[in-house]
Amino acid sequence: METEIRQLEELGRIKEQIYQQIHKVIVGQDKIIEKILIGLFSCGHCLLIGVPGLAKTLMVKTLSQILDLSFKRIQFTPDLMPSDITGTEIIEQDKTTFERKFRFIKGPVFANLVLADEINRAPPKTQSALLESMQELQVTVGGK
Repeated sequence: METEIRQLEELGRIKEQIYQQIHKVIVGQDKIIEKILIGLFSCGHCLLIGVPGLAKTLMVKTLSQILDLSFKRIQFTPDLMPSDITGTEIIEQDKTTFERKFRFIKGPVFANLVLADEINRAPPKTQSALLESMQELQVTVGGK
């Protein structure tokens, strides 16, 4: 019980430090910042809805910089394919042995923080690839 209390106190201190750093860049979005941190601390996801110009991208990018996390932004469009977000396998040929091997190139969903913009524009199969990575914590590439 005492250990849990110390962990919660430490989490509170960390939260305040994050607030201090993020307030150097973002002003007046305390409720949204708090909800993003709750999502982050609980290993969850956040859905930010708002008109352009509310600093949604800047907020997530700043948070990733403060916490030293990788950040990727995906702009969803009608022609976006699932492999554009999950990654793809390419064939590479060894220059000395001429042996061919598949190599996986990771997509943006492998970042620590991912900002998915305009998800509703993407076709259902592309949306499914994003939702699989969010819900199942895995991606399917090439049927694997």
